Amino acid sequence: MEQVLPSRLRRRVQALQEHTTPLTAGGPAVNAEVLTVIAGACRDHQQLRFTYRSGADTRRLVEPLGLVHTGRRWYFVAWDVDRADWRTFRADRIADVPALAARFTPRTAPADDLAAYVSRSVASSVYTYQAVLVIHAPLEDVADRTSPTSVQLEEIDASSCLMRSGGESLDTMAFHLLHIGFEFDVLEPPELVERMRELSERLARSVSGRR
Repeated sequence: MEQVLPSRLRRRVQALQEHTTPLTAGGPAVNAEVLTVIAGACRDHQQLRFTYRSGADTRRLVEPLGLVHTGRRWYFVAWDVDRADWRTFRADRIADVPALAARFTPRTAPADDLAAYVSRSVASSVYTYQAVLVIHAPLEDVADRTSPTSVQLEEIDASSCLMRSGGESLDTMAFHLLHIGFEFDVLEPPELVERMRELSERLARSVSGRR
């Protein structure tokens, strides 16, 4: 398809391919022009101005590094000029097509693996509840049964790992933890500990026939 596109459009498609890191497949659609403008700015080292919707609308001036497509959303990593720090932005929260600004000299990236960096940034921070657990299984086994877009894993030893995850519902979090299929201890939050205790008591009554 690229061979039959006009050269200007072909360069935009190539930029989108070259500056996108897939984390997993799928996810909601985002304005294609927003993505191609971001990808082109990553390629050409050009600043972007845009309005970002996160609580209150804010104007941002950034130096974009790259796009990452998770299983749910498009994100891009950029140096926020006004805040003097690396930030991870959701592409669907950009109010309009970003405006191109001045060219910039690329900075040292915050991580070699951009997908892993975004995964760590968004795994739990956007959720109402944030859980910390010890999973009694090797990290590799837990990684096979979880998504890098929803959890952060840290090895404790050969037979256990620390998991951080987030959710909007305590019941949903409990279901997903049971679905993983390993023994675990909940360290945080206390609300999840209490809710899982209530659910376990309800399940015990159900199988014993007592009400």
